[in-house]
Amino acid sequence: MNGASVAVAPPRGVGSGGAPGGAAGGAAGATSAEADEEAPTLPFPSAPIEDMLRLLLKGVRAHQLYLHNNPTYVRAIDVLRASFAPIWEYTDDFALQVTEGELLWEGVPVLREPGKTADSLPWLFYKDGVRELRIQKGFEQDDLTGFLDIIQRARRNAPDDDDMLVMLWERDLLYLRYKYVELADEGTVGAAEITSHFEPHHVEPPGPNDAPRPEEQLSESRPGLVNLADFDSTLYFLDDAEIAYLRDAVEREYASDLRQNVLAILLDIVETQDEPAVRDEVAGILDLLVVHFLSARELRAVAFLLQEVGVATRRAAKLTPAQRDRLAQLPDRLSQPDALSQLLESLDSSVELPPESDLAALFAELRPRALETVFGWISRLQDPRVRDLLQAAAARLTSTNSAELVRLIGSGNPTVAREAIQRAAAVRSTAAVTPIIRRLADPHPVMRLAAVQALAEIGSAGALQGLERAIDDADRDVRIAAVRALTARAYRPALPRVEATVKGKSLRDADLTEKMAMFELYGALCGEAGIPLLDGILNARGFLGRREDAEARACAAMALGRVATERAMVSLQRAAKELKEKDVIVRNAVNKALRGAAP
Repeated sequence: MNGASVAVAPPRGVGSGGAPGGAAGGAAGATSAEADEEAPTLPFPSAPIEDMLRLLLKGVRAHQLYLHNNPTYVRAIDVLRASFAPIWEYTDDFALQVTEGELLWEGVPVLREPGKTADSLPWLFYKDGVRELRIQKGFEQDDLTGFLDIIQRARRNAPDDDDMLVMLWERDLLYLRYKYVELADEGTVGAAEITSHFEPHHVEPPGPNDAPRPEEQLSESRPGLVNLADFDSTLYFLDDAEIAYLRDAVEREYASDLRQNVLAILLDIVETQDEPAVRDEVAGILDLLVVHFLSARELRAVAFLLQEVGVATRRAAKLTPAQRDRLAQLPDRLSQPDALSQLLESLDSSVELPPESDLAALFAELRPRALETVFGWISRLQDPRVRDLLQAAAARLTSTNSAELVRLIGSGNPTVAREAIQRAAAVRSTAAVTPIIRRLADPHPVMRLAAVQALAEIGSAGALQGLERAIDDADRDVRIAAVRALTARAYRPALPRVEATVKGKSLRDADLTEKMAMFELYGALCGEAGIPLLDGILNARGFLGRREDAEARACAAMALGRVATERAMVSLQRAAKELKEKDVIVRNAVNKALRGAAP
């Protein structure tokens, strides 16, 4: 049916059926023939479009009067949507030309509403420059209610509100296109020409093939596209290199951090403006910005400010002492316990962290006073990324601030003190030996064990002296750690204390691990002078041929293996020959000592 041509002619007059060739019949026939020649040829009957427009007016009224869940409104919209179906049987789109009082289709009036009032649908579009509406298939499903909203708004708009063109442009209906004329500014020649078309006696309905008049050059809506005709043309265009340069410049501009630019401007004011009131005001603003940026987690901006404020302070001339102190205190704000604790807690509980580069730059600005807070938080952090970055900051601060590190070793907070001890061991700080040795008197075994491990790692003469004191510690783990550290260092000044322990009765009640560690230390220190004692424990018999217990003999064998001289080997070989099957512990220790001492 699409593209069918139907000739529509006005109805013929009654009474044309007289005698053929009669005057009345001849005149009527001539009139009918002329009407047939003047009637436009339509692609399909106009009745479906006329019916749709009548229902559209009812839909506009329903849209204005009822809520959208009202049954009357729902029924009116459903009937209006259904009225498009007969039209789509003929075509997929149709265009309506707009005049002051009519809507025309193919030059034929399909809706007449004369009068320049808000109730006139043609005048509502015509007064704002709309001259054609092209409706496409699908309009009734997706765009109909939006179109009704526009009509309702346009009817109640005040003179200063948006006009029809603005509302159509904002709504950007998918299945509606429109053509419009741009009304010139009031007082110009164009305005006079356009305004004259609003007078009824100057308007004639355009025919289907009529071209727009010179003063009404129609512009067509093309949503999503730029109309080049809206811009002034130029004779010159940019080449590829210039376009690439502009693109790079735009990308750099968008990538730049506006916060850093603002901070740089404020710091420039500090450098260049020597008026005290101006500098005081800028210092106050910078102080507030540090707090604001920290709460907003703009860490890069905070790091930039803390880096540059020192430079600006050094460059600025005629700074008063109060101003210099106030600016110098800005970097300390981040290192204050409350501010840093709040920041670390926020980072640890955050689902998404700032970039690691921002965190690293911020932690790099921490001051020595932040060490205590950092040490207290390292073991508490759950996020490994934050913990690693904080540990790197702690390593940097401890390597350059030994005085603060030494102070924190004596902290009353066990977590901070233990972390400080471990950091001192990592940097092998000899300045920390004395406060670490003091920690050997701490009532908590965990703290004493950390102190022993740190002294073993530092390994200086003073550290080894402190380890010698730990041989007699009340805690087994502390004693074993101290003995093994002295064994690894072969610290001979500890021999008298070790020999006394080996000969004493206190070691008899210790477990095998501690006995073995103590005898190995004795073997590493005693040399040839200790062989008689060890051989007596391993091979000698007492009253009624009794020997020492198996654990003591096994420990003596391991100590002889540490001595590893010829006399020590003779003692071990004699023990190997005399061992019985039941002395499994001693036999294994002797064999292990012989294998270890073999060249």
